[in-house]
Amino acid sequence: MSLDNIRESVQNISEAIASVVGVDVTVVDDILKRVAGTGSYKKCIGENISFNSAFGDVLKTGKSLIIEEPRKHEVCLRCEVRGSCIEFAEVCCPIILEKEVVGVIGLIAFDEEKRDKILENKDNLMNFLGRMADLVASKLLESKNTKEIELLAKKLEIVIDCVDKGIVLVDNEGNILMENKNAIDIFGLKGLKGKKIQSIIGKSQYDNIIKNGSKLSNIEFSYKDKKNQIRGFFDASPIEIDNKSIGVVFVFSKISDVLSIVNRVSTGTITTSFEEIIGTSSILDETKKKAKKASISSSTVMIQGESGTGKELFARAIHFSSSRSKGPFIALNCSAIPEHLLESELFGYEEGAFTGAKRGGKEGKFLLASTGTLFLDEIGDMPLHLQTKLLRVLQEGMIEKIGGKSPIPIDIRIIAATNKDLEQMVDEKEFRDDLFYRINVIPLQIPSLRERKEDIIILVDYLIKKCNKKLGKDVKGVSDEGMKALLNYSWPGNVRELENSIEYAVNMSSSSVITLQSLPKRILKNDYSSLDDKGIINLQELEKREIIKTIKYCKENNISLKEGATFLGIGKATLYRKIKEYNIEIRSENL
Repeated sequence: MSLDNIRESVQNISEAIASVVGVDVTVVDDILKRVAGTGSYKKCIGENISFNSAFGDVLKTGKSLIIEEPRKHEVCLRCEVRGSCIEFAEVCCPIILEKEVVGVIGLIAFDEEKRDKILENKDNLMNFLGRMADLVASKLLESKNTKEIELLAKKLEIVIDCVDKGIVLVDNEGNILMENKNAIDIFGLKGLKGKKIQSIIGKSQYDNIIKNGSKLSNIEFSYKDKKNQIRGFFDASPIEIDNKSIGVVFVFSKISDVLSIVNRVSTGTITTSFEEIIGTSSILDETKKKAKKASISSSTVMIQGESGTGKELFARAIHFSSSRSKGPFIALNCSAIPEHLLESELFGYEEGAFTGAKRGGKEGKFLLASTGTLFLDEIGDMPLHLQTKLLRVLQEGMIEKIGGKSPIPIDIRIIAATNKDLEQMVDEKEFRDDLFYRINVIPLQIPSLRERKEDIIILVDYLIKKCNKKLGKDVKGVSDEGMKALLNYSWPGNVRELENSIEYAVNMSSSSVITLQSLPKRILKNDYSSLDDKGIINLQELEKREIIKTIKYCKENNISLKEGATFLGIGKATLYRKIKEYNIEIRSENL
């Protein structure tokens, strides 16, 4: 820190010394540059003097110096301008800051009268100059501290502006004193200073913070500016100095940013492409082509297919091949969640919406899927009252939380899936026809494994490698007999059942080849009586056999045929029609 940084203060002190002592004053810094001067030295400010001068000696030793006889003093003997010196006396006093000499104050007499003034009371003069030197040092230290504070404040400002949340500082009355750039971006205002925080979070909320003086976390807020409804969460931390509250720091997050982080953490690494859907059969290739076309569109997709065919795999591939691929993919199985909880899972709820609602409320799947895709699996199991609400969401692009007071706009794409015959359900009034037409814009039928048996060999090879890696095995393949059994089996559980069967066989295999004996018993018990000369099972015979199996299961477990129909993925009326068509006897009043 140089005296040059406080030149104005040093000049004022120099003039004060000159007025008291009555002689010319000059001050040099630590490189012997004049930073202040009075009288004849005023015009010399900015010039450098020699290190062989009295000033150089004091700068080196850090000790005061009085020269009563210039040109004869030992210090003067080294001076380059000794021959032209016109001084009658000289006094030099070091300016010391933190044990370092940062400059020198010099008094110079150019006649005998001024020489006498300097020498008549040397002790008092040196004491006075010492105090003036301390004053200069304190001014320099003050300037240094101010610069450091300004630098620290600038660094903090840069750091705070780099934080990806809005930070707002307010006083005890709620007046906004400071905000970072992200706070301005969140609320869409050029500046928040002069405004009240109560206009953002509400007066009662702020009064509660001031009254309790405690930290708050993840408090939801809703703020409406001239154009938009801004929703998000905030944390609040009271500021106390000497046990006295002086204000509050708020940290704001937009709900879209919070959801983006959640989705990036939960789903960001799980990507799926169409290349990951294994198989080369013509029917699968056609399905992939249609799905790729669907991924380009923004329309709702309805995926139908039996259980285990890979409906979610196709849904993921459509999402990650679409313009929404950077957004979240959120899946919800409508049949896996109890009916009374499904609505809150979809729409979310506000705090206090019902008994047991957790503090702060909950964001539903619609909001979690913001800017991305919401996959509604087993949509055929969605209750009728929720079908009505879903239809309204698709029509209006808005949702309302349970207990909410205002609609919330959403930006998502819906992909639905089912293993049921929705058209039959519509006929039977079990599914809304208007919702069916809304979600069935782009229908996509996923072929069963029975329809693409040529893919079984490729799938088996892929699944063996996958199981080897998972189980630490080294199975090379399947015996001819084992492969024949796999090809002849009907695979009611489709690819999912095949995967489970291969994992079982890899576990049970005691050699490098999966034999017939390593396969699950249900595959070995397969009835080959329906095979034609090409080894193909007649579909009608297969369907009849599965219906008989379902009826038997329902009898043994005291289950209604309506529920049994869901196992087959068809409606109750369709099941009775097929029972009559195949002339199958039920022989039970309970069914």
